[in-house]
Amino acid sequence: MELEQRITEIETRLAFQETNLHELNEVLTDQQQQLGQLQQMLKKLHTDLAEMMSRNQPDAASEPPPPHY
Repeated sequence: MELEQRITEIETRLAFQETNLHELNEVLTDQQQQLGQLQQMLKKLHTDLAEMMSRNQPDAASEPPPPHY
């Protein structure tokens, strides 16, 4: 009887570990998707910021020379 109890306990633990592994895999997959979305958003924000900064900087050729020239 002791052997049967040990086997049952091992099977129970294995089932619990399989469930945990499946749940962890789902969480990891979700986090990977979120990370990909955040990377895309960050890249777009970086591009938008660079574009805005380039629009706000006046063109040096179109500016009149300083008064001391």
